[in-house]
Amino acid sequence: MNPRQKLPFIFYFTMLLLISCSSPPPGMTLIPSGDFLMGTDEVDTDEEALEFGLPHPWYEDEHPLHKVYLPAFYIDQYEVTYSQYQKFLQATGHPAPEDWVNRAYAPERANFPMVFVNWYEVNDYCQWMGKRLPTEPEWEKAARGPHGQKYPWGNVFNPDFANLSKGAVMFALSVAVGKHEAGKSPYGVYDMIGNVWEWTDSWYEPYPGNTTRNENFGKNLRVTRGVSFMSVGHYPKDTYMRVLSIIARASFRSYDFPTSRLADLGFRCAMSAK
Repeated sequence: MNPRQKLPFIFYFTMLLLISCSSPPPGMTLIPSGDFLMGTDEVDTDEEALEFGLPHPWYEDEHPLHKVYLPAFYIDQYEVTYSQYQKFLQATGHPAPEDWVNRAYAPERANFPMVFVNWYEVNDYCQWMGKRLPTEPEWEKAARGPHGQKYPWGNVFNPDFANLSKGAVMFALSVAVGKHEAGKSPYGVYDMIGNVWEWTDSWYEPYPGNTTRNENFGKNLRVTRGVSFMSVGHYPKDTYMRVLSIIARASFRSYDFPTSRLADLGFRCAMSAK
């Protein structure tokens, strides 16, 4: 092959390399394709959850620990903020959330996570952005990495690594996104634990192989993930931190009706990598 014949080959190879190494969309992080460990095989052998007045044992709806393959996707590095959501309202005329006055939010909340939005509203926002809500597996992989660590930052619980209420009677609020550097996930995604719960695109259904009888399973409730700044219950201090350490795990599943609008429930968007 002479030099003139090599040129087109080198050109196309270079172009393919540039495309494959292209930067993520602004404000998003690439989660590479591949397997990751989802759920857990832990068992609430001491029936702690029932002792604390909860209807189902810890971990039950997270069974079994299983390997999931996901194609590459992008996810927002931070939760969607008030200032970002305002652009959506201005462009679409969509009704403003209940904590806004005259279609305006309190200025100091510009970079705080957007709340008081139901599943349909956040789904509309993501679509308007050319994105979508993350599925439950996508959310979990972005939070815990490929090897199934318990928390975004590792396997040891540290309540200082996220915006979490550290006691039943402590007054807590959300904070601006990205404040907890130590709590970011293996992929560099912030606030996946703490600050606000986050909507996903998935229904609250059993994982393949899960034989648990749970009256809430089905296509009525959407999965929410990530725990919030609010208290997790009225428990003595040691018990409270034990409960918090379980609920703050990246595999913990919660849920809400799609029409719910809550003060500690927000969202982030995802996007397939093409």
